[in-house]
Amino acid sequence: MVNQHRELEVKYDLAPGADLPPLLPLLAQVAGSAEAGLREGEAGEHELEAVYFDTPDLRLAAARMTLRRRTGGEDAGWHLKTPGGEGARTEHRVPLGRAVRTVPVALRRIVEEQTAGQQLVPVATLSTRRRVRTVVDATGRRLLELADDTVEGRRLLPLEGSGEAAGAVQTWREVELELVDGERELFDAVDAGLRAAGLRVAASPSKLSRVLDGPPAEDEAADEAADAQAEGAADGTGVDAEPVAGTGVEVVEHESAEEGREGAAPRAALRSRPRLKDLSTRSPAGDVVLLHLHEQVAQVLAQDPRVRRDEPDSIHKMRVATRRLRSALRTFQPLLSAPTKPLRDELRWLAAELGAARDAEVLRDRLVRAVATLEVPVEEQPADPAATGAVPALVADQLGSAYREAHDRVLGELDSERYQRLLDALQDLVERPRFTSRARRPAAKVLPKRVARTYATLADLVEQAERAPSGHERDELLHEARKAAKQVRYAAEAVSAVFGKDAVRFARAVTDVQEVLGEHQDSVVTRQRLHDLARAARPEAAFAYGRLFAQEEVHAAVSEADFEESWKALNTKRLHRWLR
Repeated sequence: MVNQHRELEVKYDLAPGADLPPLLPLLAQVAGSAEAGLREGEAGEHELEAVYFDTPDLRLAAARMTLRRRTGGEDAGWHLKTPGGEGARTEHRVPLGRAVRTVPVALRRIVEEQTAGQQLVPVATLSTRRRVRTVVDATGRRLLELADDTVEGRRLLPLEGSGEAAGAVQTWREVELELVDGERELFDAVDAGLRAAGLRVAASPSKLSRVLDGPPAEDEAADEAADAQAEGAADGTGVDAEPVAGTGVEVVEHESAEEGREGAAPRAALRSRPRLKDLSTRSPAGDVVLLHLHEQVAQVLAQDPRVRRDEPDSIHKMRVATRRLRSALRTFQPLLSAPTKPLRDELRWLAAELGAARDAEVLRDRLVRAVATLEVPVEEQPADPAATGAVPALVADQLGSAYREAHDRVLGELDSERYQRLLDALQDLVERPRFTSRARRPAAKVLPKRVARTYATLADLVEQAERAPSGHERDELLHEARKAAKQVRYAAEAVSAVFGKDAVRFARAVTDVQEVLGEHQDSVVTRQRLHDLARAARPEAAFAYGRLFAQEEVHAAVSEADFEESWKALNTKRLHRWLR
């Protein structure tokens, strides 16, 4: 479901350390401000993370469109901005959901004329520390928002295989004035006051264009900051790039697992691994598999200290690495001389422990955002309006405690002997690999067939789901199909380092299927959880849960329709040619 609103904003450049002019003197110049009770509202601060998507040749940027997935702040979600009249733009919004790299179908449809069937891929990342000031009226209604942003941005450069490499960091400061519920006259008056106070309109029309085009030539401060960041990355003092499965690992730096680990003995770094540039479809199949296993073990070790510090997305990344490992051991078992089921069972245990915390985190964020934006007719609201305003806080408290308990449990398991034994087994797996004779055969003769077998399992489950009637049985089969799709995706990504675009395109199509099915499963689980939460909640929160339950029923129906479309796209012959 896409929500729209008309956006009017202007951006200004501001030097680091410079002071923003106070708002009250500017408001005093607005006609009728005293009668309207205009004043400055409470200030706030947010940490925002955004990934921007476009075609590889930047067709959306050329059409003055921006598409991003943002986390943090009050408007987390997928945002598509399209040009509007009189300097305004229309913003189309879709909730975050589970999908990270697959743009929601509803937004893809809006831009399909511009993309002409090209894949939408990540092209830039932005991290923003935002300090917000607002203008409100006598009733407390927000009329304007003034955001003071300190920004770090990177352009993402596509690799020959899957994934992307990060460009140099750009850092800068900018101010953004946005009209919320006020009138255009108020916006124009404050804009004029800011310009009179010395602020100049930003040289770049948007943060994204600045990252894609590079900093303006006159912005020496930004250049110097970018140079300092690049030097830090070169000498090991900067921010490490995140590893991407099955891609050019030669240029990726991993944080040492020794740093920040509390309650556990330091663990030695992994020994050298196969080099991507030495591999091809003629290389031994075992070498290709070993590279993938090495990357995932390194990711587990890198996320360990981050999970202990409860850093954003760390649990998710560690869980994904354990799942990729388990999937690879199952898919490529015929290449490994020793049975891997005992190790897969331990990886399942770790993924389950991480999953409890991750699922609680996802549910909390999903429902808190949904409740905060829930539009309830006046006649259907609880009798006490103050209680209605408190609902998001009640929901956050009720679900936040579940996440904290799950995270505490994860920390206890990371300090356990069982976890340490698992890490020992993973290091042994990649440092002393034991392969069968089949692993010495060329990758082209062995690996595509292994991927094809995982796809056959998925196709069988989808066929069963299509025959099943709507309800619990169909939901369960679609859930199993989602898990099977994940294994197909992981298998294709594991070999994409040598099978290139064929494997990448196939994996992306499978990812579309997986993420749409993930949205469906999220809706099923959320409805079950909403039913349980409503029974134990205060009346005002229970009322909101009931409204959300109805919304989730709509989401489930939409996701099933999207699944049919993505499944049809996956089954085109050109995507399967490399599997023969």
